[in-house]
Amino acid sequence: MKKVIATSEAPKAVGPYSQAIEVNGTLYISGQIPVNPADGTVQEEITAAAHQSLKNIGAILREAGMTYDNVVKTVNEVYAEYFTGDKPARACYQAAALPLGVKVEIEAIAVR
Repeated sequence: MKKVIATSEAPKAVGPYSQAIEVNGTLYISGQIPVNPADGTVQEEITAAAHQSLKNIGAILREAGMTYDNVVKTVNEVYAEYFTGDKPARACYQAAALPLGVKVEIEAIAVR
């Protein structure tokens, strides 16, 4: 069964997609950009941007009743501060442009 996961604690989608979709205990989190959902500001500095993107992922995980420990795949070196147990799989891509001109976008997959 497919369930849409949405929270005001993470930025609204910048396009025709959901923050996350859960199917059969697997949560697919859309790429999160470094937008502070409280005031709409965008983090420019790369480390701060990665932290904000991961905080946004954390908010989506909480909305789904999960934690960072449920994540099995993500991307970025800053993630080590958030994933302190077994490290998830990861990938890194270079993009020509991201939404709102940000420097970081991080996606994740989590399971129950």
